[in-house]
Amino acid sequence: MPGKHSFGKEAMQKPMNPSLSFTLSECYTNMGVDYYYNVQQQFHLDFRFNNKSNPAFNERLTRYFKVITPYMPFLNNTSLKINASNSFPHSAGIASSASSFGALALNLCSIEEAVSGAVYDRDEFFRKASFLARLGSGSAARSVYGGYVLWGATSIDQHASDEVAVPLSAEINQVFHHLRDSILIVSSAPKPMSSSAGHKLMTDHPYRKARVGQANQNIEQIIKAMQNGKMNDFIEIAEAEALSLHALIQSSSSPVFLVKPNTIAIINHIWNVRNTTGLPVGFTLDAGPNVHVIYPVTIMDKVKAFIEKDLRQYCENGAIIHDKTGGGPVKNE
Repeated sequence: MPGKHSFGKEAMQKPMNPSLSFTLSECYTNMGVDYYYNVQQQFHLDFRFNNKSNPAFNERLTRYFKVITPYMPFLNNTSLKINASNSFPHSAGIASSASSFGALALNLCSIEEAVSGAVYDRDEFFRKASFLARLGSGSAARSVYGGYVLWGATSIDQHASDEVAVPLSAEINQVFHHLRDSILIVSSAPKPMSSSAGHKLMTDHPYRKARVGQANQNIEQIIKAMQNGKMNDFIEIAEAEALSLHALIQSSSSPVFLVKPNTIAIINHIWNVRNTTGLPVGFTLDAGPNVHVIYPVTIMDKVKAFIEKDLRQYCENGAIIHDKTGGGPVKNE
């Protein structure tokens, strides 16, 4: 779920600045939740990832349920058995936590309807799911929707909020419909710094104020570029945001390089092909070494040929995920 970055959060997972992302089609979390509700029992959780116990994430989920139970009291008397899997490398900087908490929040809202008999209208359902997802992982607030999603208050969209994410209300140019994202897996290893640890680095960061101002300015510019069909402007802002994120981490009190030499090689190749051919192809980065190559569907064949010729060599075992903007989560009965 790549896009504009939100580096730094306030209390209760509220963002320091607004951010924009788009939901992917092929990178997703499969999550099944079996539940049993009885007023005589206490809350119980059994979480498995790929059918195996995951103590670290189970501990995180236990803390999460303590936070959200006041908003979903039925959980006090519910037993949950959760099994999840991802279609992409876990903890490698491809928003796995956001995807997982988004899926969990949607499941919980469906269970609440079944247990309580309450029926939310569509907007209420997704707003509550976004709110609950945010309490687990900030960017998960955006993961309950498809398409382009905005999270964080901004003057450019009156519907935007720090509490919940909302689908982008601006009418965008058709060049941004069906946008492509080819994810180059430089490393599938877990990243050396969690997203939560990364956000904490902003607390006393000397560039915090300037970064927040930059992000607010960029969110307005990138949405205007999408409205006006200016793909090159969109790419330049997205790349600047990605590089700013990593520069902040590298200039923090606990600096760490999340990118790898192959990450830098890929970026230089992308810049070179754009400068020499004029192809509107760019990149963004999550909090890790893997590169998201962003381009319009109209040049898909040319970009895929470029990736095969020049970029696959830098990928771990040649691993690439060709993806695109997706319609959002799907409920399986």
